[in-house]
Amino acid sequence: MTTDQNLMLYTQLAGFRLVVLANRFGCDTDFSRKLHDRLVDGLEAGIDRLRVIMALERSVIAADDEFAELQLEGETEIFGRFTINLLDELEIDFDTHEYRINGGNWVIALTADYTGVDIDYPELISLTEDELGSLAPILEDIARQTGIGVHAARAVHTWWSGS
Repeated sequence: MTTDQNLMLYTQLAGFRLVVLANRFGCDTDFSRKLHDRLVDGLEAGIDRLRVIMALERSVIAADDEFAELQLEGETEIFGRFTINLLDELEIDFDTHEYRINGGNWVIALTADYTGVDIDYPELISLTEDELGSLAPILEDIARQTGIGVHAARAVHTWWSGS
């Protein structure tokens, strides 16, 4: 991305941050406030990463610094994979048959008994528009206008009925 594109994206993220903060005043549940707070945190993380990228761009332009150029390339690549998770993040290690949710402890998904071996990983189920409430259109706008993915899903086991 060019400096102008980064500045435009920075401005968009800052604008969305203000929209989400204003929208938070209408929240009537703790869950909704938590989602808004997580989105604000994610937007701020994106803004901070863009600040680093823009500072590196200035350093490369001003000093023709090869190290800064390599660092800029790395930061840009990392930002290209940037996403915001509002609720649960699921990591699965298929080699060890373990998983963890939200960076917690690793849990073994493999069980065995006289009937055989079973592997039961949780799956991510997206929140509905009703659960997202007034955030739903904002999340769509963020993804459409910035290209940054926003994930709002909860980790559930397939055997879990939820009741």
